This record gives sequence, C-alpha cells and structure tokens, in this order.
Amino acid sequence: MTNLPLRNRLRQILGTSHRRSILRQRDSFLEATRIGCAAEQTATLNRLLALNSGTQFSRDFGLNAGTTVEEFRRQVPVAGFELVQPYVEKVKNGQHNALLGQDNKLLMFALTSGTTADSKLIPVTQQFVNDYRRGWQNWGIGLYFEYPQLQPLNMVQITSSHKRFLAPDGTPCGNISGLVAAMQGRIVRSMYSVPSEIAHVTDSDVKKYAALKYAIQDPFVGMVITANPSTVLQMVELLESKAEWLVRDIHDGTMTGCLENPTDAAAASAARLKLRPDRNRSRQLESLLTQRGTLSPMDVWPDLVALGVWCGGSAGAYVSRLRRLFPGIVVRDHGLHASEGRMTMPIHNDSSAGVLEVQTHFFEFLPVAESQSSTPVTLLAQELQEGQEYFILLTTSSGLYRYNIKDVVRCVGFHGSTPMLEFLHKGAHISSITGEKIAESQVVQAVRTSADALQLQLRLFTMTPQWNEPPGYVLFVDLVDYPDQQQLRVDTDKLAELAAGTDTELRNANLEYREKRETGRLAPVTCQLLDRARWDQFTASRTQRGGGSVEQYKHPCLLPDPQFESLFLKACGTA
Repeated sequence: MTNLPLRNRLRQILGTSHRRSILRQRDSFLEATRIGCAAEQTATLNRLLALNSGTQFSRDFGLNAGTTVEEFRRQVPVAGFELVQPYVEKVKNGQHNALLGQDNKLLMFALTSGTTADSKLIPVTQQFVNDYRRGWQNWGIGLYFEYPQLQPLNMVQITSSHKRFLAPDGTPCGNISGLVAAMQGRIVRSMYSVPSEIAHVTDSDVKKYAALKYAIQDPFVGMVITANPSTVLQMVELLESKAEWLVRDIHDGTMTGCLENPTDAAAASAARLKLRPDRNRSRQLESLLTQRGTLSPMDVWPDLVALGVWCGGSAGAYVSRLRRLFPGIVVRDHGLHASEGRMTMPIHNDSSAGVLEVQTHFFEFLPVAESQSSTPVTLLAQELQEGQEYFILLTTSSGLYRYNIKDVVRCVGFHGSTPMLEFLHKGAHISSITGEKIAESQVVQAVRTSADALQLQLRLFTMTPQWNEPPGYVLFVDLVDYPDQQQLRVDTDKLAELAAGTDTELRNANLEYREKRETGRLAPVTCQLLDRARWDQFTASRTQRGGGSVEQYKHPCLLPDPQFESLFLKACGTA
C-alpha cells in the first residue's frame, strides 16, 4: 500500500474517533448478549410494542406498551405474512397508523427476494433502518480492528435501487441496501469503489459490467461485500471473459463492452452512467493482461483482505471455489438477514454461525419437529438447545408479529447466554417423494463432498425429483470448465461418479433416504450436464418471477417438485 492516495490516509485518520465509537457499541452488544439474553429480549419486545402502540393492529390484538411476553404470545398467533397483509395494504394506501406508530416513520417498502411466487412489500421504518445500520456497523468494525490494514482501503459493494416503483401513497418500493447507500454521507461514500448510481441501472448485464468496471478501476480495494458468493464468482468470470473490453473502456471512459448486442434498455442504462477515462489505470491493467494472459481478482486488487459473503445454506456450496480463486483471503459471513430483518451477527471467519441480534427484534423459535403440530410449542431465545433445528419467528419495528420467515436454523452453541445460530435452508426447500424429507442443506453437503473428492469444480447445481419407475432425484450441474454441453471433454464417467457419490452421502446424512433407497422405493441419483445458457435462463426466470434483485437471488440447490411437473426444466426453457 505504498502508493495509497492521500485522501485514503486522511480518511483513515479522520475516522479514528468514529471507528472507536462503533467498536464500543459492538463490545457493548457482545457483553449484553453474554450476560443477559432474556433481559435484552424482554426489553426489546417492550420497546417494539411501545413504538407501535395505538395502531389498528395493536388494538385488534389487545397490545400496548405494558403487554408482557406471556400475554403477547397468548394474544398473537404464529403466522406468515397473511396476518399483517391487510394492514400493510392500508399502509400502502396512506393509512400508516394501521400498523405503524405515530413516531415510527415509514421510509420505504422492501421488496422480498422472491422465494415464494409473489413478492411481498415489507414496511421499512426509520427505527428499522437505524437497527439495520447498527447491525452492519457492529459486523464491519470487528473486521476493521481484527485486520487494521483494511482501514485506509476501499470496498466493493453492489446495491439495488430502493425506488423501483412507488406504492399508491407515493412511498418508494425496492431494496433496503439502496436506501442505506443513498443515506450515506460524503466521507462514508468515498469508501465505496462502485458509485451508488449503479443501483438504479435496470439492465442486469449492464449493471454487472458497469459495477465490475468501476470495481477494477480502483486498485485500492480491501474488501468485497455481496450477499451471495455466486455474485463474486460471476464477477470473476466476467473479468476473465471481458478483460480486453474492460481495459479499453477504462481507458476511453466508455461502456462498449456490455453493448456488443445492445437492447434499447441496455443502451439507456449505459447512457445514464457518469463515466470518466482513467488512462493510468488502463495501462496498469493492460500490462497485467499482457503478462498473465488474463485478469484475476488477486492481480487487480493486490491489497485485498476480505470477502463478506453468505456461507450458510445453499450459498455455502460456492465457498470452496471462492477460496481457490482468492487464496489466503479472509471469508466472513455477514449474517442471516433478509428484507424482514437482521437476525445474526457472525464473529468468526469461515462460519455462517452468528450471535442472535437480541437488541433488534424479538425472536421466538419453532422446533422443526413440531412444525406440523396443530398446537406447536414455541421457545424463547434462551431456551434453545445446542444441535437442535428451529424455524425462526420475528417481531420487528416494521410491524411484523411472530412472523414465520420459513428459515431453518441450527443452534451451534452460545455466546454466553445468547444462542449462536447457523442458517440451514428455507423451510420450503425440503423435498419428499416417498417420505424421505431431504433438506437442501443435506444436498449441498452431499454434492460438495462428492465433487471435492472427484476434484470437480461446480459453478451451479440443482437437484430435483424425477418421475420414473421407481422415482428418484436428478442432479443438474454446470461445470466451471465446460460451459457448453456440446464441447464436453470431461470423462462422462466422472458425472456418474458424482451422482453415485452424492447418493452415498445422502444415504449417510438421511436415514429415511437410506431406507427408501434400500427398499427400492427411490432410484439412485443421476447426473446431467446442462448448458450455461440454460442456467442463465433459469436464473433470469426465477429472478423475474420473484421480483427481487439479482444480488438478492438465492440459487436453489434443491428444487422440490411434488407433482413431477418438470418445474426446473420448464424454468430452463427445455421442457
């Protein structure tokens, strides 16, 4: 970092006091979770009920600032979005007091990422944003003090617009990441390599190219943050395939590399960007390209320290490839969070487990074993048991009450009195043909173990049921080195070995699956290679259907298909 710009060094010096303040905030949170989980959760519920007291929802369910934990759990049912949807509809039409207290200012509606058929609009209030930002600050400051070389460096983070459209009352609807970016002050904004204007680019190809162009134009990147690790892998692939275009566009201050086959939308998106030539950086990158024959992230960002990506659930399937592409780089999960709220804060590298955010939301937990019960017993945070799996329930400042977000988590231990939770999978991502109840987390681990043993690098994979006599599961894969099925040079026996290895791992992980296989009720896993273009179509189809952003997209490693309707192949355009 000998050539670090003066502005970066000045920013580091000027930010010293602020960083120490955030560190004290983070340490206070960790101390509170260590000694007082139950007390913190009671205080949080009291604060949330007081914040939204006097609303129509509160009146309908008999809630007020003095409602106890026991009364709250008795008076409000565990439910999905349907419980608050009528109230949200009123909020969308300007009746904010239907769900939000008079001091709980509505800022926007967050658009869910589309794991269900229709996107939901989640109210986002000032208090919610304050809590959201505090959670991110607490997470980030840990890295900044563990790895102080990060402090003068910049970061790459891709956000999406919070103004994709307007609700009937004029409230913007979109992604909370875009709102937080828009609220940043000038000094904080200077830390980001990719300008906030990129969030408003509507064409996904233009957006990815433009974000990468700005990212590699900055040689002083210390951290890359995005939700899904597959986004980072896409950046690496684009960097390799478009290296010459990127170098030329950085030199000229243009965007020609993403407009080889321009659409009107793409051209309009590119035209809105403020571009500037950077001939010095272009020469540096051109020299690297000449020497190496390609551009790699470790070459363009020699000071890179950390990647902040999800490591749990289906996202974990791609972390091993990240480690190969970014050797020696810190990988830190930034926690379980969604449009509905932040739930955990990881404090260790290479783990998706995080401390429950007990000062932000009120949490309850539904044991997976009881999820089908007509009278399920829910547990409080301090009542969890290590090794057990639960659905997580949220009560938030934005008006969600005992909301079952359908995320399955496992308690892996405790930070003092507060549980450490790791995300496993969405509750919907459980497939059962004959009662085997395979979980997505089991599929991820089985495929990862089998692929590693065969030294196969998988870009994407999805397992889905397939009707046959007997029925079974087919594993569709995209191998890193073979984007075109017609050019396949890999030994086809490897695919059969991958299928067999995955089948064996599933037998070991799931007793019901083993029993169904041994009795012939399930056929062995089979494996098929699918063209890269079909995977791209699948991703586009899922993103468009759900209404979420590309950055939010969570690729399903297990796609249930209980009616054997070829849902996966239809989404790929092959059925």
